[in-house]
Amino acid sequence: MTTLPDVPVLAAPPRVDALIRASRRLADVPGLTEQALRWHQEADARRAAVARDARRLAAPRLWPDTVASFASTGWRVLTAAAPGAPFQLLAAASAAVGLRIEPADVSAGTLARVQRLVRESGPAYVKLGQFIATADGLLPDEWVTAFAWCRDEAPPLAPGVALEVVERELGPLRGRLAWLDDEPMAAGSIGQVHRGRLDDGTDVVVKVRRPGLLRRFRTDVETLALAAAAAERFNGGARSANLTGFVELFAQLALEELDFRLEAANLVDSSAVLEALGAEHMMAPRPVPGMVTERVLVMEHLPGVSYARLDGTSNVDGEQLLHLGIKGVLEATLKHGVFHGDLHAGNVLIDPSRGTFSLVDFGIAGRLDAAQRAGLVQYLAAWAVNDAAGQIEAMRAFGAISPDAEVGPLVDELQIELDLLRDRTRGEVTFDQLGVTLGRLLQVMARNGFRMPKDLVLFFKNLLYLAGFAASVAPETDVLAVVQDILLDLLLDPAAVDGATFTV
Repeated sequence: MTTLPDVPVLAAPPRVDALIRASRRLADVPGLTEQALRWHQEADARRAAVARDARRLAAPRLWPDTVASFASTGWRVLTAAAPGAPFQLLAAASAAVGLRIEPADVSAGTLARVQRLVRESGPAYVKLGQFIATADGLLPDEWVTAFAWCRDEAPPLAPGVALEVVERELGPLRGRLAWLDDEPMAAGSIGQVHRGRLDDGTDVVVKVRRPGLLRRFRTDVETLALAAAAAERFNGGARSANLTGFVELFAQLALEELDFRLEAANLVDSSAVLEALGAEHMMAPRPVPGMVTERVLVMEHLPGVSYARLDGTSNVDGEQLLHLGIKGVLEATLKHGVFHGDLHAGNVLIDPSRGTFSLVDFGIAGRLDAAQRAGLVQYLAAWAVNDAAGQIEAMRAFGAISPDAEVGPLVDELQIELDLLRDRTRGEVTFDQLGVTLGRLLQVMARNGFRMPKDLVLFFKNLLYLAGFAASVAPETDVLAVVQDILLDLLLDPAAVDGATFTV
């Protein structure tokens, strides 16, 4: 039997800028190493500015443009005969990050009204729909299925608009694009992507942000903040779940996606980390130096199709693919604290001929420091044995709970929730239960005035995604056992751990 330490001390990883300098894959693109270092160095200040902006937008207040937007949204709600639709939308989207306010209403009428609100409102509403569409394991299948269109069916820009944005943003460097397809490969709430080719023959993908999106999105968030504040006033569940805090979290995630310079930083950081791990089976696209702005991102085109579109003739070893996927995600997170923050079927491409992954759409990335990585390991160990005290203690590493906070009542409240869950599942510990257990932790913390850090929410959404991935490519695999084996390999590696002892 293997015993994990109560408080593992993970070795400090190499600095990401050092990994960028050492990356051969980045160096293969002329000028990319130098540009990657600039993106990496500037990203922290940009992320901090986004966090401040999100906090301000999520504070409920009445601005002239917010009043106009709220009135417009109110008209749409009334015409849809759905006065409760904004609350239902926020409640479902918050459940997609574990903050369940009340059991989701799966009636056809409710789903139709909320979908109508999303279709007739601004980009932030569609983005909330995308949260719901990727909430497998946290929301009923009816909700996830009903909002799949938010991920796959956003209306494209009018012909020629994307090309005009590219011309304006890239200036003289537009000439490096020898070919750019006017028809988009895909369109989303934030932008759309086009196939292209550089003058040296390199196949690329060009991502273009929708014109006027930032201003509209900010107004939408201010409107949602008012809706959340109203819900908290009249609904105890919304108040205890800190719905306004969810709006702030949502705003921060979405505003980061709107700045493609941050996505470029995420791409080069992740490329360097995956290379340092020796994860040759997993790649992220490399941006093209000089062809990245806040509104346009040109990056290499990587092969692959969504695993959801693989057929029985692909000859892919699903179990091996699953093991490589989990290993890549966990090792990148626990060894280096850098990971893709929005894994779902559309962002994970598989090349059946080589059995490799391409991870795309890095608009959201998670980052954990050494203390948070150790706290994450401690949480996973405590989750496996239904230990509320261990789970709460692990949250201190994330700053969710202050070092001097009295947590006795919090532990007791959470342990009651976990014991009820264990009784209902007859003591079995399964990977699918992780999302439910996390939900209990989030709800108890929210009721007691604590908040869940953004990066921890992103990591647990990834674990839930891996459960869905397993069900698709290797349904017979014991995912929990795979995760535990990888954790033990990591923690038993002297190069990864400082000052911790283990017994086997």
